[in-house]
Amino acid sequence: MHNLFLSTLTVAALAGNALGTDVSPMMRKGGHQETPAQRAAAAVDNTLFARYTLTVLGGIVFLLIIFRVVIHTVRYIRTLTCLNNDTQRYFRTPNLAYGAVKQHLLYAPLFRRRHLRELHFGWFHLGYVPTRFQSLFLAAVIIMNITLSVTGIEWNGTRAAALSHLRNRTGTLSVINMIPLVVLAGRNNPLISLLSISFDNFNLVHRWFGRIVVLQALAHSLAEVLNVIDQGKWSTMRYLFHNNEMYWTGLVATAAFVAIILVSSSALRHAFYETFLHLHIAIVILSLIFLWKHLENTLPQKYLLVMVLLWAAERFIRLATLVYRSFGRGGTKAELELLPGDACRVTLKMARPWVFRPGQYAFITVPSVGLWTSHPFSIAWSNNSADEKNQDSEKGYQITPEDILSSSQEKTSMSLIIRRRTGFTDKLFEKAERSSSGITTVAALVEGPYGGHASLQSYGTVMIFAGGVGITHQVPFVRDLVAGYASGTLAARKVILVWVIQSPEHLEWIRPWMTTILAMDKRRDILKIQLFVTRPRSTKEIHSPSATVQMFPGKPNVDTLIEMEAENQIGAMGVSVCGTGGLSDDVRAAVRRRQGTRNIDFLEQGFTW
Repeated sequence: MHNLFLSTLTVAALAGNALGTDVSPMMRKGGHQETPAQRAAAAVDNTLFARYTLTVLGGIVFLLIIFRVVIHTVRYIRTLTCLNNDTQRYFRTPNLAYGAVKQHLLYAPLFRRRHLRELHFGWFHLGYVPTRFQSLFLAAVIIMNITLSVTGIEWNGTRAAALSHLRNRTGTLSVINMIPLVVLAGRNNPLISLLSISFDNFNLVHRWFGRIVVLQALAHSLAEVLNVIDQGKWSTMRYLFHNNEMYWTGLVATAAFVAIILVSSSALRHAFYETFLHLHIAIVILSLIFLWKHLENTLPQKYLLVMVLLWAAERFIRLATLVYRSFGRGGTKAELELLPGDACRVTLKMARPWVFRPGQYAFITVPSVGLWTSHPFSIAWSNNSADEKNQDSEKGYQITPEDILSSSQEKTSMSLIIRRRTGFTDKLFEKAERSSSGITTVAALVEGPYGGHASLQSYGTVMIFAGGVGITHQVPFVRDLVAGYASGTLAARKVILVWVIQSPEHLEWIRPWMTTILAMDKRRDILKIQLFVTRPRSTKEIHSPSATVQMFPGKPNVDTLIEMEAENQIGAMGVSVCGTGGLSDDVRAAVRRRQGTRNIDFLEQGFTW
């Protein structure tokens, strides 16, 4: 009799599997059995609710696109209007409603002022506090998934029917949520450029979608386990796990999902990033293989196929980009140069460069140092030998035919500064250190560019804050604004660069580039530089070369600096920051305090992966 019951249950499971979303028709001792009509109705509900998820997410993206188009249009009109307007009084006046939204929602951390400053418990890294807008969005996604998971289930009916519906619903939603999960994780996510939202923000949402997927998979598995136990004994469950492929593949996939969450914890991710990354990819592939077998011949398998194709397409684009940028024409080479303050200047001689924009970054692989691992770094400077010789010609220097020929054969170089930390950066520094001259050349692979969607050209007053090596992100903006001012192609009339460093020797990191900027046409009319040295060895190290380049000891009072410029701001004011979490949070707080009284926007660059 026991064997007959097991055989009947197994046959029913296979029959339910063929329906698309049902795994097995749920029965209980009272004689209840779900009818085919009930199962079909539940399958329709699951399909509709899965589509609701994508529809709602698509609607949110559509609204964000409208918002972005409006913002872009306003900034474009402002730029055109201010080209020949040195006072820009109209744009100093803030929009009170939008200012309140920025102050209390868009720029506001969830609690008080802490956002990018890391949360720690001992040596454990607990992550970052999201903004209120991010928190509201994540809360809405979580509430939506909870609602869709339990709505339409006959909770007043039999326990078996309710568990059956819950199992199928959560399983279907778990798979459908993998589609946005993989889109948000991609470096080539089209929404990044479409919405001008950084990969850093999308990565935050990606992690929360991952948690939702795992919780729904656990609910799916738990509902099935409870249902089978209600009908028989634990021995029944053991039998199914040993003899029914659908059960044991589902068990492995669910276990892999849980492992992904554990491995992806903030503490492990930041302490052992490269180990985390390799384990993450390996476990994801393992889970997808077993999940594919678990969903064989079901509708959710088609959703999974869409997700796999999107993931494969993004990986192919990344590989194609890396090959295109790194191979041919002698390949891409990286010149490593030791700098004071445990830093290294990396100059990439590109095989196939791109038209550089401020704010861009690329993933760098140096096989002789880090094998196949890639790491993101901001591009601090782009240089073309042909361009340099053209500038020399304009200044009156004689250019020979040989110079023209040699310059056409020169490769465009892209430079970045890498601060010595642990792992890859430490090995890279040691590689340069082993050279007697402190300079060595190695083969490199470059994947990019990414980012570069932010613009400061529509602001009459621009304040740029940088902390330490964060200057690499900000230098291109300074160069772009000074050049644009000289050519009359942007709104900027005042640019203030505030750089916080620990020691004056860190000035060597960007000395050649800053020398170029300081020699640019009309630089004195627009650019003011303030350097703050937090750990000077003596007061003799602190001296100001000129009225437009000043040096101070200690940390800056960010609020005071912003207030000084806001009192006499020209047009709209843009404040950008790239540096430590503490500096970013201080700048954010100062900008928030002035919403409603000044027209000030806040732009932040951070890598919180």
